[in-house]
Amino acid sequence: MKLAEWARSFGVHPQTAYRWFREDRMPVPARRLPSGTIVVDLPDSPGGRAVVYVRVSSHDRRTDLEAQAGRVTAWCATQGIRVDEVVSEVGSGVNGRRATLARLLGDPEVATIVVEYRDRVARFGVEHLHAALAATGRRIVVVDTSETIDDLVGDMVEVLTWMCARLYGRRGARNRAMRAITATKREPGEAAG
Repeated sequence: MKLAEWARSFGVHPQTAYRWFREDRMPVPARRLPSGTIVVDLPDSPGGRAVVYVRVSSHDRRTDLEAQAGRVTAWCATQGIRVDEVVSEVGSGVNGRRATLARLLGDPEVATIVVEYRDRVARFGVEHLHAALAATGRRIVVVDTSETIDDLVGDMVEVLTWMCARLYGRRGARNRAMRAITATKREPGEAAG
Protein backbone atom coordinates (compact mmCIF):
# COMPACT_ATOMS: atom_id res chain seq x y z
CA MET A 1 0.00 0.00 0.00
CA LYS A 2 1.34 3.47 -0.83
CA LEU A 3 2.37 5.66 2.08
CA ALA A 4 -0.26 8.37 1.46
CA GLU A 5 -2.98 5.72 1.18
CA TRP A 6 -1.84 4.09 4.42
CA ALA A 7 -1.74 7.47 6.17
CA ARG A 8 -5.28 8.40 5.15
CA SER A 9 -6.69 5.00 6.10
CA PHE A 10 -5.15 5.30 9.56
CA GLY A 11 -6.17 8.93 10.09
CA VAL A 12 -2.66 10.37 9.80
CA HIS A 13 -1.80 13.24 7.47
CA PRO A 14 0.38 12.04 4.56
CA GLN A 15 3.06 14.63 5.36
CA THR A 16 3.26 13.33 8.93
CA ALA A 17 3.66 9.78 7.64
CA TYR A 18 6.39 10.93 5.25
CA ARG A 19 8.19 12.68 8.13
CA TRP A 20 7.94 9.47 10.18
CA PHE A 21 9.44 7.55 7.24
CA ARG A 22 12.32 10.02 6.87
CA GLU A 23 13.01 9.88 10.63
CA ASP A 24 12.72 6.06 10.66
CA ARG A 25 9.80 6.24 13.13
CA MET A 26 7.15 4.37 11.12
CA PRO A 27 5.03 2.08 13.33
CA VAL A 28 4.89 -0.47 10.48
CA PRO A 29 7.52 -1.67 8.00
CA ALA A 30 7.91 0.65 5.00
CA ARG A 31 10.37 0.79 2.09
CA ARG A 32 11.18 3.00 -0.87
CA LEU A 33 10.89 1.38 -4.31
CA PRO A 34 13.45 2.16 -7.06
CA SER A 35 10.82 4.41 -8.62
CA GLY A 36 10.84 6.55 -5.45
CA THR A 37 7.40 5.43 -4.26
CA ILE A 38 7.21 4.60 -0.56
CA VAL A 39 5.30 1.40 0.14
CA VAL A 40 4.00 0.32 3.54
CA ASP A 41 4.15 -3.41 4.24
CA LEU A 42 1.18 -4.10 6.45
CA PRO A 43 1.54 -7.07 8.78
CA ASP A 44 -0.84 -9.89 7.95
CA SER A 45 -3.80 -9.77 10.25
CA PRO A 46 -5.84 -12.86 10.95
CA GLY A 47 -8.94 -11.03 9.72
CA GLY A 48 -10.15 -9.97 13.11
CA ARG A 49 -13.39 -8.31 13.96
CA ALA A 50 -14.62 -4.91 12.85
CA VAL A 51 -16.36 -2.87 15.53
CA VAL A 52 -18.25 0.40 15.17
CA TYR A 53 -17.58 2.67 18.14
CA VAL A 54 -19.99 5.55 18.78
CA ARG A 55 -19.78 8.04 21.64
CA VAL A 56 -21.56 11.12 22.88
CA SER A 57 -20.31 13.46 25.57
CA SER A 58 -23.31 13.64 27.86
CA HIS A 59 -26.44 11.74 28.84
CA ASP A 60 -28.74 14.38 27.36
CA ARG A 61 -27.29 13.51 23.91
CA ARG A 62 -27.83 9.76 24.34
CA THR A 63 -30.48 9.77 21.60
CA ASP A 64 -27.76 10.72 19.08
CA LEU A 65 -26.01 7.38 19.63
CA GLU A 66 -28.45 5.43 17.47
CA ALA A 67 -28.30 7.93 14.60
CA GLN A 68 -24.49 7.99 14.77
CA ALA A 69 -24.37 4.18 14.74
CA GLY A 70 -26.69 4.10 11.71
CA ARG A 71 -24.53 6.52 9.73
CA VAL A 72 -21.29 4.67 10.49
CA THR A 73 -22.81 1.24 9.80
CA ALA A 74 -24.21 2.45 6.46
CA TRP A 75 -20.78 3.84 5.52
CA CYS A 76 -19.15 0.51 6.40
CA ALA A 77 -21.60 -1.27 4.10
CA THR A 78 -20.63 1.00 1.19
CA GLN A 79 -16.92 0.33 1.88
CA GLY A 80 -17.34 -3.43 2.12
CA ILE A 81 -16.48 -3.56 5.83
CA ARG A 82 -18.45 -6.28 7.61
CA VAL A 83 -19.47 -4.95 11.04
CA ASP A 84 -19.32 -7.56 13.78
CA GLU A 85 -20.46 -5.35 16.65
CA VAL A 86 -21.69 -1.83 17.41
CA VAL A 87 -20.48 -0.45 20.74
CA SER A 88 -21.71 2.79 22.28
CA GLU A 89 -20.49 4.87 25.18
CA VAL A 90 -21.41 8.07 26.99
CA GLY A 91 -18.42 10.03 28.23
CA SER A 92 -16.17 12.96 27.56
CA GLY A 93 -13.53 12.64 24.85
CA VAL A 94 -11.07 14.27 27.25
CA ASN A 95 -11.67 11.63 29.92
CA GLY A 96 -9.17 8.80 29.59
CA ARG A 97 -11.19 6.47 31.81
CA ARG A 98 -13.72 5.06 29.36
CA ALA A 99 -14.15 1.35 30.06
CA THR A 100 -15.79 0.45 26.73
CA LEU A 101 -13.05 2.04 24.62
CA ALA A 102 -10.35 0.50 26.85
CA ARG A 103 -11.93 -2.92 26.33
CA LEU A 104 -11.92 -2.45 22.52
CA LEU A 105 -8.32 -1.24 22.45
CA GLY A 106 -7.20 -4.12 24.64
CA ASP A 107 -9.02 -6.84 22.68
CA PRO A 108 -6.57 -8.35 20.14
CA GLU A 109 -9.51 -9.89 18.21
CA VAL A 110 -10.72 -6.38 17.24
CA ALA A 111 -8.73 -5.58 14.10
CA THR A 112 -10.71 -2.51 12.99
CA ILE A 113 -12.45 0.17 15.04
CA VAL A 114 -14.66 2.43 12.91
CA VAL A 115 -15.67 5.87 14.19
CA GLU A 116 -17.57 8.74 12.59
CA TYR A 117 -15.18 11.51 13.62
CA ARG A 118 -11.65 11.40 15.02
CA ASP A 119 -12.75 13.01 18.27
CA ARG A 120 -15.15 10.15 19.00
CA VAL A 121 -12.08 8.12 20.05
CA ALA A 122 -10.34 10.92 21.95
CA ARG A 123 -9.98 14.66 21.77
CA PHE A 124 -6.20 14.50 21.91
CA GLY A 125 -3.54 11.92 21.09
CA VAL A 126 -5.45 9.93 18.48
CA GLU A 127 -2.31 9.78 16.36
CA HIS A 128 -0.60 7.79 19.11
CA LEU A 129 -3.47 5.30 19.19
CA HIS A 130 -3.27 4.95 15.39
CA ALA A 131 0.45 4.24 15.57
CA ALA A 132 0.16 1.77 18.45
CA LEU A 133 -2.62 -0.18 16.79
CA ALA A 134 -0.89 -0.11 13.38
CA ALA A 135 2.17 -1.74 14.92
CA THR A 136 0.02 -4.77 15.74
CA GLY A 137 -1.81 -4.84 12.41
CA ARG A 138 -4.92 -3.16 13.78
CA ARG A 139 -6.44 0.18 12.84
CA ILE A 140 -8.92 2.93 13.58
CA VAL A 141 -10.93 3.98 10.55
CA VAL A 142 -12.37 7.50 10.59
CA VAL A 143 -15.45 7.98 8.39
CA ASP A 144 -15.35 11.78 8.16
CA THR A 145 -11.75 13.01 8.14
CA SER A 146 -12.58 16.66 7.51
CA GLU A 147 -11.53 19.02 10.26
CA THR A 148 -12.79 22.54 10.52
CA ILE A 149 -11.92 25.49 12.68
CA ASP A 150 -15.18 24.79 14.53
CA ASP A 151 -13.69 21.49 15.71
CA LEU A 152 -10.68 23.32 17.11
CA VAL A 153 -12.89 25.84 18.87
CA GLY A 154 -15.03 22.98 20.19
CA ASP A 155 -11.92 21.22 21.49
CA MET A 156 -10.82 24.36 23.29
CA VAL A 157 -14.26 24.88 24.84
CA GLU A 158 -14.35 21.24 25.95
CA VAL A 159 -10.92 21.48 27.59
CA LEU A 160 -11.82 24.71 29.39
CA THR A 161 -15.16 23.27 30.51
CA TRP A 162 -13.47 20.14 31.81
CA MET A 163 -10.84 22.15 33.68
CA CYS A 164 -13.41 24.51 35.18
CA ALA A 165 -15.62 21.62 36.26
CA ARG A 166 -12.66 20.00 38.01
CA LEU A 167 -11.68 23.29 39.67
CA TYR A 168 -15.19 24.24 40.76
CA GLY A 169 -15.94 20.67 41.77
CA ARG A 170 -12.97 20.71 44.13
CA ARG A 171 -13.98 24.09 45.49
CA GLY A 172 -17.53 22.85 46.08
CA ALA A 173 -16.25 19.72 47.82
CA ARG A 174 -13.96 21.83 50.01
CA ASN A 175 -16.86 24.17 50.89
CA ARG A 176 -19.14 21.24 51.79
CA ALA A 177 -16.39 19.76 53.97
CA MET A 178 -15.85 23.09 55.73
CA ARG A 179 -19.60 23.43 56.37
CA ALA A 180 -19.69 19.90 57.79
CA ILE A 181 -16.70 20.63 60.07
CA THR A 182 -18.27 23.91 61.21
CA ALA A 183 -21.57 22.16 61.90
CA THR A 184 -19.87 19.55 64.10
CA LYS A 185 -18.09 22.27 66.14
CA ARG A 186 -21.33 24.07 67.07
CA GLU A 187 -22.76 23.71 70.54
CA PRO A 188 -25.74 21.34 70.75
CA GLY A 189 -28.21 24.15 71.54
CA GLU A 190 -26.77 26.63 69.04
CA ALA A 191 -28.93 27.36 65.97
CA ALA A 192 -27.50 27.07 62.49
CA GLY A 193 -27.56 30.26 60.63
